[in-house]
Amino acid sequence: MREEDLRQLVRTRVESPGAIAEAAARRTRPASLLNDRGRLMMIAADHPARGALRAGDNALAMADRVELLDRLVLALSRPGVNGVLGTPDILEDLLLLGALDGKVVVGSMNRGGLAGTAFEIDDRFTAYDAASIAAAGFEGGKMLTRIDADDHATAPTLAACANAVSALAGHRLMAMVEPFISHRVDGRIRNELTVEAMTRAMTVAAGLGNTSAYTWLKVPIVEEMERAMAATTLPAVILGGEVSDPDKAFASWSKALALPTVVGLVIGRSLLFPPNDDVAGAVDAAVSLL
Repeated sequence: MREEDLRQLVRTRVESPGAIAEAAARRTRPASLLNDRGRLMMIAADHPARGALRAGDNALAMADRVELLDRLVLALSRPGVNGVLGTPDILEDLLLLGALDGKVVVGSMNRGGLAGTAFEIDDRFTAYDAASIAAAGFEGGKMLTRIDADDHATAPTLAACANAVSALAGHRLMAMVEPFISHRVDGRIRNELTVEAMTRAMTVAAGLGNTSAYTWLKVPIVEEMERAMAATTLPAVILGGEVSDPDKAFASWSKALALPTVVGLVIGRSLLFPPNDDVAGAVDAAVSLL
C-alpha cells in the first residue's frame, strides 16, 4: 500500500464513513462456502482485537496495520483462497480496498477475553453480532469458546455463545465455533490440546444454540485427530495457531483433511508471517494440501 493509498483510506473514514456500508452492499457474494476444490480455505486476522499481536519471535508482528493489510490482500489474491475471518476494523479496510469480492467473509464476534488478562475467560461479545453480520451481507460469524472448570466466567461465556449460534441461525448464517478446554498455568490461560479435551470441547460446542443446522467447528490439531473428529458430524475446519515447524504442521493439516468431517483450513499468523516471510509461497503450499 502506497502512502497515498493509506491517506485515501483515512480520508474515506473521516469524510465518507457511509462508504463502508456501500462497499459491503456492492460486494460480490460467493456462490458457495467452498472453493472449486470443494474446500474452505480461509485466512484468519482477528488476533489484534484481542491484543494478540505476536507471530513467531516478534511480539508486535501484527501491530503495523498497513503491513498486515498488505499481507492479507496478497494472501486473498492467491488461487484457492476463498475466505477471510476478521473483526470490523480489518474487514472494513479490506472492503474499502476492494479485496473481498467473491470471498467467504466471517466476522469475529467475541474479542473481549483479552490475551493475558485476569478476565480472559470472560469472553465478551465486543465485535460483530448476528444482526450486523447479516446487514453487511457476510457469510457467518465466529466465536471463541473456552471452557475452564475452575473459572465461573465460563458459564456466561457459554450462554453468550449459545445465543450467538441461535441468532446467526435465525439469519441462516454460519456459526463458526472454536472450542477449547482451558486452564490457568502460572496465571495464564493455556488450552489443553489432548484428544480427550478436544472431544469434550467439541461435544459441548456442538450442542450450543437452538439448532446446529448452521454450526461449523474450528478446531486445532491434536494427537489421534481421527478419534477427536469422531465425536461430531458437524463440518469442521482446522485452525493453524502458532507454528514452529512448518513441515510438521503442513503434514498434520494434510492428514486431518483426509477425515470426512474436515472441510477446510482457517490459518492466520503462520501464513501471514511465515518464517521465510514468503506469504505467497506459504499460502500456496497450504492451498496445495486441499
